[in-house]
Amino acid sequence: MKPSFKKISELGRVITGKTPPTSRQECFDGEYLFVTPTDLNYDHYYCRATERTVSEEAKAMLANQFIPVDSVMFTCIGATIGKCGIASSECLTNQQINSIVAYEYTDPKFLYYLLCQNIESVKGLGGGSATPIVSKSKFEDIVLGVPSFHDQQRIASILSTYDDLIENNRRRMALLEDAARQVYQEWFVRLRFPGYEHTRIVDGVPEGWKKCLISDLGDVVTGKTPSTKEEDNYGGDIMFVKTPDMHGNVYVLHTETCLTEKGANCQSGKFLPPESILVSCIGTVGVVSLTSERCQFNQQINALIPCKESLRYYCFFAFKDLKPRLDAIGGGVTMANVSKGKFESLDIMRPVSRLLRNFDDICRPVFKQIRTLSLQNQKLRTARDLLLPKLMNGEIAV
Repeated sequence: MKPSFKKISELGRVITGKTPPTSRQECFDGEYLFVTPTDLNYDHYYCRATERTVSEEAKAMLANQFIPVDSVMFTCIGATIGKCGIASSECLTNQQINSIVAYEYTDPKFLYYLLCQNIESVKGLGGGSATPIVSKSKFEDIVLGVPSFHDQQRIASILSTYDDLIENNRRRMALLEDAARQVYQEWFVRLRFPGYEHTRIVDGVPEGWKKCLISDLGDVVTGKTPSTKEEDNYGGDIMFVKTPDMHGNVYVLHTETCLTEKGANCQSGKFLPPESILVSCIGTVGVVSLTSERCQFNQQINALIPCKESLRYYCFFAFKDLKPRLDAIGGGVTMANVSKGKFESLDIMRPVSRLLRNFDDICRPVFKQIRTLSLQNQKLRTARDLLLPKLMNGEIAV
C-alpha cells in the first residue's frame, strides 16, 4: 500500500460551522441536529444525537454552513481540538468545528479514521495559547498520506466493523436504561406503583413518602483538581472524571485524564467509591453518570455517595429529572454554576423503603448488563485503536 500525499482541501470541501443568533429563538428546537464539540465522542463515530437542534429558519439563514450526511466533522478550536465524528444526517455545526464534505474518490469513513490517527499532529498547529485555534486555511493545508480508493474502502470496512458493534451495544444499553426509566416514571412520577390503589394520598403525596434534601440521601462531595503545575500529579492510573467523560455514559469507564497516587493523595478526601452518582453542576449542568471504580473528579461535578444501596438507582433517575431546576438555579448564563450548597439543598421526594428496595431489585440486573456491555465496548475500542495505526501505515495488508 503506497500512499500519495494530499492536502485536506484535495480530499474534500471544508466548511466551517456557525451558531445562529441566540436572539432568534425561532432558529432553535427544530428538526436538524446542531453539533458542538460536546456532542462528538470517539466512542461512536456517527453523531446521531445532539443537545440542541435547529430549525428550517436556521437553515435558510445559514444554508452555506449546513453539511450533508457523511460529512466528517473535526473540532479545531479550544481544549477540545481533535474531537471528530461523522454526520448521520444533514445538520449544522458551530464555529468550533470544520467539516469535510468528501470528494468522489475519498471514502468518508476512511477520512474519519485518518483524522483520528492524526489528531496530535493537528493539535500541534493550534499554538500554545489559552484558546488554541486551527484556522480553516491551516486545516485545509494539512497534508496526509492517502492510499488508493479501494484500500480506503477496505480499511474503513475493517475498522467500522468494530464501531458498528460498539453502536449496537450502545443501542442495547439505551434500551435497557429506557426500560428502567419507564418503571421509574410509572412508579415515582405517575404514582402507579405496586399497591397504589390502596395507598392514601396525604398532602398531595402517597402516605409514608416524605420530602427531603439531597444531603439527607447520603454524603455530597464536590470534586477538586490537583495542581497542574506539578506534572507528577498526572499520568497515573487513577481515573479523574470531568464532565466530557460523562456524556452519553451510564458508567464512566475511561477518563481523558488520570492521576498518579501522589496527585490523588494530595486530596484524599475526594475519592469516590464505585457506584457513586455524579452530577455536572458547572457549565453543562444536569449530566448524570455512575462511577465504575474508585476515582476522583473535578470541581465542576457534585457527587452523592448514597447512604443506602436501595437509593442508588432511584437517585440516578431522580437527578436526571433535576436538569431544569439546575439550569434555573445555575443562573441561566453561558457558564451555569450550581454550588455544593445549592445542590445539596434541593428538595427531593423520598418514597417508602419497601418501594425503593423493589425498584432496586428491578434495576440491579439491568444496570449490571449495562456495565457488562460498556466493558465490551471498552475492549472493542482497544482492539480498534490497536488496528488503526497498523492499517494506516501498511503494517497490516488490506
